[in-house]
Amino acid sequence: MVSAECFALRGDIVQSADVQTLACVEDGYAVCEKGRSLGVFPQLPGHLEQVEVRDFRGHLVIPGLVDLHTHAPQFACRGMGMDLELLDWLDAYTFPEEARYLDLDYAARAYRSFADEMVKGATTRALVFATVHLPATLLLMDLLEQSGLVTMVGKVNMDRNAPDALREPSAQASLDATQEWLASVRERAYSRTFPILTPRFVPSCSDGLLAGLSALQRESALPVQSHLSENRSEVAWVRRLRPDAAGYAEAYLNSGLLGGPCCPTVMAHCVHSDPREASLLLERGVWVAHCPVSNTCLSSGVAPVRAFLDKGLRIGLGTDVAGGYSPSILHAVAEAVKASKLRWRLEDEALAPLTLAEAFCLATRGGGSFFGRAGAFDEGFDFDAVVLRDDPPPCGEKIGLEARLERLVYTGADSLAVDKYVAGRRIPLPQAAADAS
Repeated sequence: MVSAECFALRGDIVQSADVQTLACVEDGYAVCEKGRSLGVFPQLPGHLEQVEVRDFRGHLVIPGLVDLHTHAPQFACRGMGMDLELLDWLDAYTFPEEARYLDLDYAARAYRSFADEMVKGATTRALVFATVHLPATLLLMDLLEQSGLVTMVGKVNMDRNAPDALREPSAQASLDATQEWLASVRERAYSRTFPILTPRFVPSCSDGLLAGLSALQRESALPVQSHLSENRSEVAWVRRLRPDAAGYAEAYLNSGLLGGPCCPTVMAHCVHSDPREASLLLERGVWVAHCPVSNTCLSSGVAPVRAFLDKGLRIGLGTDVAGGYSPSILHAVAEAVKASKLRWRLEDEALAPLTLAEAFCLATRGGGSFFGRAGAFDEGFDFDAVVLRDDPPPCGEKIGLEARLERLVYTGADSLAVDKYVAGRRIPLPQAAADAS
């Protein structure tokens, strides 16, 4: 007997069958029961014929997108300072902006804008950096819990090489604040918003702080997010700060914060990860959050994503707001393909550029795997889905589903979301988007 909590989305369905292949079903049905996917069908099978059908014929239905790396407090200053490199940009824009989150009134306004933007687009799950401020981080988590999205949020740790307004007084003070934050999270008993340990990066975290976070991680089994090998100047800085480590990744490894079976870890960027470092990431089961927009805007370079894929690394996409000026993961899909073409043409023709299918897989299955069974309509996966309005071409010609997806990716489809689900729960969209359906 079909559950009363069962429904189907009818439309033109596109998802990743695997990293190289898009699976398309025109005028098909993506079926959800009790928050989980039952699969995609060209016609409803007999035992599902009585389910509620939500009709989006003519629109594209895709799995929810996953943002593996974004900074909520930087949303207000996105699109600023894009002529600077990473370290100068942090000093000129990021750190002054993040210092403002000591003011809870400002934090409430800014974080509300961030949460509203996340709801509007095609993102359904995200890994989010907050700031060092405990009250503001909890406020952000409250807002994201209300949004209905599934997120992991980190109170940032920084006890060195940061402005006075952001630098925590000591490693112990940072650890104590983190413990207090985690206690408050447990009291709130969120159902969709989860904590993730967040040492900003090696330059801003003393050896003692990283060691203390490692001990906390072993005790709590919490996941970890940070930055790795983003910019040449940053990599050289880490080499000076951590002469005990053979490389940037080894600095995290030596501190006990680089993956392994009990420490799920996402490292953003990895632009300058050489084959040795990539092999270590593979060995430790680390996810790479590829952030093509910010890597271009902050002159960091282009990550060797083709080499990572060939090696078998786990990879997803990140917007890296505000180093990335757009909160759209679909925009990141387009930029990942474009950046890989430049790397192929200008740097290494042995590494073929990404295809649309590969980049779309990173945005769905790739990032979704960090959350478990998410990012596809496979049976048993969490039912995360986005319906994108797809107006016909101006001349009325009929094009295939892959071409329609590509057109939307390159022309700003995030603004065309007209229906959205996270683990089967419908997310109310702004009225303008709802009217467009």
